[in-house]
Amino acid sequence: MSPEMSPEMGPEMGPEMGVVMSAPVTTDSPAAAAGGMLERARWAARTYARYDKASVDRVVAAVARAGAESATRYAEWAVRETGFGVAEHKARKNVACSTGLAEAYAGDDYVSPRADPSGKILSIPRPAGVVFALTPSTNPVATVYFKILLALMTRNAIVISPHPMAKECCADAARTLAEAAVAAGAPDGVIQVVEEPKLPLVEAMMASPLVDVVVATGGTPVVRAAYRSGNPALGVGPGNVPVLVDRTADLESAARLIVESKSFDNSILCTNESVLIAEDAIADRLVSLMRGAHLLSEAERDRVRDALFPGGTFDTRFVGKDATWIAERAGVRVPPGTTVLLAPIDAAVPEEPLAHEKLCPVLALLRVSSATSGIAAAKAVLRITGAGHSAAIHSTDPRTIMEYGAAVPVLRISVNSGNSLGSSGIHTNLPISMTIGTGYVGGSSAGGNLQPGDLVNWTRVAYHVDAPFGDFAGLDPWSPPDGPVPGYPEPSNARRPGLAVPVEASGPGGFGSGGSTAGSGAGAPQDALRDEIRRLILEELASLVRS
Repeated sequence: MSPEMSPEMGPEMGPEMGVVMSAPVTTDSPAAAAGGMLERARWAARTYARYDKASVDRVVAAVARAGAESATRYAEWAVRETGFGVAEHKARKNVACSTGLAEAYAGDDYVSPRADPSGKILSIPRPAGVVFALTPSTNPVATVYFKILLALMTRNAIVISPHPMAKECCADAARTLAEAAVAAGAPDGVIQVVEEPKLPLVEAMMASPLVDVVVATGGTPVVRAAYRSGNPALGVGPGNVPVLVDRTADLESAARLIVESKSFDNSILCTNESVLIAEDAIADRLVSLMRGAHLLSEAERDRVRDALFPGGTFDTRFVGKDATWIAERAGVRVPPGTTVLLAPIDAAVPEEPLAHEKLCPVLALLRVSSATSGIAAAKAVLRITGAGHSAAIHSTDPRTIMEYGAAVPVLRISVNSGNSLGSSGIHTNLPISMTIGTGYVGGSSAGGNLQPGDLVNWTRVAYHVDAPFGDFAGLDPWSPPDGPVPGYPEPSNARRPGLAVPVEASGPGGFGSGGSTAGSGAGAPQDALRDEIRRLILEELASLVRS
């Protein structure tokens, strides 16, 4: 979603835009502040890129566990800080994007070389390096968890830039995960967070040559800014999900799943249903089964429309608010327990505000004469906005489902599932993701649900077709340290406002030890070795700055 600035918001951008308009950083220039943090990240990325599979698995497991243990605390914090959503539902997303994500990819290997004797190709994974990740206010902590774990699985360092409306819970969550990573043996600075995300600083970091890829989750403006940065970027577009229910559907199941999905976290996910398209033959029965959904009269619908879209523009104060709160503001009385407001519309056209994306539990209802007409209506919804994103259908007719999938211009369709958790991979076998690629049709470089493979390239070592292929069994090019990893030398960003340093520079403990090297009583040879390593690292960093 890309809500416009409202007069009440002053200089701040809407909840999905990812950055805040504010005065420039005064203590240091944005470029200098960005450089200090990114130099540290680059050092961590180069160190972490040498870790083997067992070492990476240890780090990922520790970080996922730390995230799951704090899932409820950060869910409640996010609701307090942003005013969006439902804490119980956010906690479920936090678990899904921590231990759930780690379990989903437990059998995948983005670290070890792969030999293909029949094709005579050796593939060696090459991490992106430094990931700069913009996260939204709508799904703040879940997206922080998600992007951090994807980076760690693929041996990248990551710098999180949270939305200003969720900066406190996101910064604390990033620090918690950073501490867990370091305790499990990850290098100092592999996870960092921008505590005060000011626009000049964020722009400087996005454009920095020390960043290898920008991963942007938010509204259209922030995604476009990522693409303009000059660095490779993975960005996604807005949603506006049509859901078709045809006459063959299991109506009781469809009614329940649509209400559950539309009310989940007060419709804060961009995958939530926006326009319900129902065949006339079953529409009345479907609506009667939608327990918790209040069907608005024409007068009530008009009041809700006027409240949500004053002057035709969505009012972002309604993002993530519950149905009764919205009804009260619109002057509409609803029964107790109402979780969804069902608003009848006559056509899916741009002039109908309710046919646009709404990150709140207001669901437009459009009746159609047939499934064929329903498919045409779904296409019309996506012409307004949301092309490439997602759609849903409730049907038991394979032909209709196939025709819907072929005709509707999206890259994921949930079948007989609530779309909020269906297209995000939590209730389907799609990859679990808080970043939904819209592909070429949606103006995005990413076409699938963002997953670890998007943050790693593979070097292909290809033999001549007639040459004998080598025996690479048991070989591994990585040589992770078999002792404590030296801490980052003299971190230049340690005391700069707006930048968070996750751990003390004295260094993380060894693999799985959780101990610090400081005060360990190491002998002179070890001290000399550590000093020599630090000297070499400083020389490398100096050459990076000069280049």
